[in-house]
Amino acid sequence: MSYTVNVLDETTARPQPIPALTLDFETETVSVRELIRRRVYDEVSTYNAGNQECFRGLVVPEGMERELNSPGLARSRRIDWEQQSARAVEAFTRGGIIILIGDRQAEALDEPVTLRLGHPLDVTFIKLVPLVGG
Repeated sequence: MSYTVNVLDETTARPQPIPALTLDFETETVSVRELIRRRVYDEVSTYNAGNQECFRGLVVPEGMERELNSPGLARSRRIDWEQQSARAVEAFTRGGIIILIGDRQAEALDEPVTLRLGHPLDVTFIKLVPLVGG
C-alpha cells in the first residue's frame, strides 16, 4: 500500500507545469521537508546510477554549472544527495522555491501533507530564481 505524489516543475520563465517525477510514500502523512528530501534523493539517485547524461534536478550542484553549460562534457562526479537536499531546503526557506500542494501554497518545512490512497496528489515546485549552487 503506497500513496502517490506527482511532482511537477514550473519556473517564472515557463509558467506551465511539466511532470518531473512520481514519488510513492508508505505513510499517509509526510512533511514538506520530506517531500523535498525524497524528490532530491530520487533525482540524485537517478543521475548517480548513470541514467541521465546531465543532471536535471531541483537545484544545480555547486561546481556543476560548467558541465551543464557545455554539451558533450563528460560527467564529472557523483552527487551527494544530502548536500543537495540541504541546498533545496535552504532555497525553500529563503523563498527561492515555492511549493504548491494541490492548489495551496506550503508555508513551512514541518507542515504536514496528507496523502490519500488511490488519489495521487500533485505537488508543484516553482523556481523563482536560478538555483545554481543552491
